[in-house]
Amino acid sequence: MEDYEGSLSRADLAADPVEQFAAWFTEAQGATALPEAMALATADESGAPAVRLVLLKAFGPEGFDFYTDYRSDKAGDLEANPRAALAIWWKELGRQVRVTGEVARLPESASDLYFASRPRGAQLGAWASEQSSTLKDRAELQGRLDDVMERYEGRDVERPPHWGGFRIAPEWIEFWQQGEARLHDRFRYSRSADDWSIERLSP
Repeated sequence: MEDYEGSLSRADLAADPVEQFAAWFTEAQGATALPEAMALATADESGAPAVRLVLLKAFGPEGFDFYTDYRSDKAGDLEANPRAALAIWWKELGRQVRVTGEVARLPESASDLYFASRPRGAQLGAWASEQSSTLKDRAELQGRLDDVMERYEGRDVERPPHWGGFRIAPEWIEFWQQGEARLHDRFRYSRSADDWSIERLSP
């Protein structure tokens, strides 16, 4: 984190954090190979935390969307404790975005639409893999995939009922700009009723 230094002032920020995120995301698309990669942190019903990288597939005023197997560990955490945090790091721009909020499943129609847009291999893989479950070896997984490929030979692959999307509805969003001598600029948007308040945080 030593190769980029910039600055961020209150005057630089949009009044709405999603608008601000859209502007930064557009810049990141031209600067980094995988701008949609984000760390997703969850906690189970006992409060034990877990974090992993997932891909942001859509965002808007209602929240930030990603997709997964509903039988996975992350989905189990979210069903038991429907809150999560995101962190996105764009090294080339010296920028970080953090999001915290409540989580809910996306409507089946949205999951159907996204699943239909995936490459066929990914569609077949969603049927073959029971995410986070134990496998005896790679051959077991390959055998499942072979069975699925045979089942769907010559026809479209429908979305598995155990696979779909989640949306994180943000309660606060932080924008972090790397600064000189580690005096980073940090601004947090907090939701209040139907509006957002903005405050500067110490680095």
